[in-house]
Amino acid sequence: MGTFKIEGSHKLNGEIIPQGAKNEALQILCAVLLTPEKVTLNNIPDIIDVNKLITLLGKLGIKIEKLAHGSYSFRADEVDLEYLESSAFKKDGRGLRGSIMIIGPLLARFGKGYIPKPGGDKIGRRRLDTHFEGFIKLGATFRYNKEDYFYGVEAKKLKGTFILLDEASVTGTANIVMASVLAEGTTTIYNAACEPYLQQLCKMLNRMGAKISGIGSNMLTIDGVASLKGTEHTMLPDMVEIGSWIGLAAMTKSALTIKNVSWGDLGQIPDVFKKLGITIERRGKDIFIPEHTNGYEIQNYIDGSILTVADAPWPGFTPDLLSIILVVATQAKGEVLVHQKMFESRLFFVDKLIDMGAKIILCDPHRATVIGHDFKSDLKSTTMTSPDIRAGISLLIAALSAKGTSTIHNIEQIDRGYERIDERLRAIGAKIERV
Repeated sequence: MGTFKIEGSHKLNGEIIPQGAKNEALQILCAVLLTPEKVTLNNIPDIIDVNKLITLLGKLGIKIEKLAHGSYSFRADEVDLEYLESSAFKKDGRGLRGSIMIIGPLLARFGKGYIPKPGGDKIGRRRLDTHFEGFIKLGATFRYNKEDYFYGVEAKKLKGTFILLDEASVTGTANIVMASVLAEGTTTIYNAACEPYLQQLCKMLNRMGAKISGIGSNMLTIDGVASLKGTEHTMLPDMVEIGSWIGLAAMTKSALTIKNVSWGDLGQIPDVFKKLGITIERRGKDIFIPEHTNGYEIQNYIDGSILTVADAPWPGFTPDLLSIILVVATQAKGEVLVHQKMFESRLFFVDKLIDMGAKIILCDPHRATVIGHDFKSDLKSTTMTSPDIRAGISLLIAALSAKGTSTIHNIEQIDRGYERIDERLRAIGAKIERV
């Protein structure tokens, strides 16, 4: 288990380039299974979760060539379907939640797809019903082995249909879209997720020969085609990492420039941070965060009531940044209620912030009220363990702003979502050491 040692209370300065989007990469990588032709992907983040999926694809028989840092070519012309029912696959697929999205492409192209119950962050229940209900409506037969926690779907030929999703699941929508592109007839997906990363997947599939309309809306229409061809695709910058850097700059009172952020795909992220009092300047394609020498003050609502920041499906605020919002609020002037609606265990890391001196009331598993210090009292260094990716980066930001030297264990959780985080932080002046 790896460890970071962080010496806090140092101002940072300089430019930082966001990595490619983790959540987009997991979808796009699975889509290479839909064609026997070569697919070239760029700006792939070099992180544990993505690298695990690339390794899994290699074990499935996909020919993989690394072209440069972050760029790979994939050719799925000799897929080893027997591997899907092997004990090795049951072990390999279990370690990554993103592996669930190989089922849609496999089912569409080969008529069967299997997956062990996937892992990922321990942030509460993350059901898979949406995925499999969609496959069943397309004509697949579902089976589940309770002893092995092994899921499977099979179909001679998928047939287009109307699907009303019971939740706007991003991975569920992506999986069903990938299954539908080779189905017979027309598929309509209502209450579809419409995140930028899902839009990117649909645009890539259209370049491959798919016929998807309604991209960016919550109703997608997919006219099935006989086959797909190869293409080249570049990932967007990771919006969650961009939000993390905004929070880091504010907490450490640092001037930072975040390069090439793809402003049009950030949604409400800049506005929510502005509600916390953080100054965000648009400089061409970049975000500039000036030094907040005098701190930052949380805005109340027009009637004077306390601000609530809650997550919601796109174009609502992403749940992956609520942990960052919570940490940033600990040093703001004012109060905020953070409402994490989607995952009931994601706020449990606040006890570690309370140990550091933060004023947080955990109301229930979904809500926490933060009373900011207004920088009149520093957070104190401590020893802690990262429970998941987003809590991990939030604790790291807290440690970089705290007085003294902090230790964070289980940093593999942070490495799952953030590329070379310690090297990139040292480049802008952070005192962080990987032990």
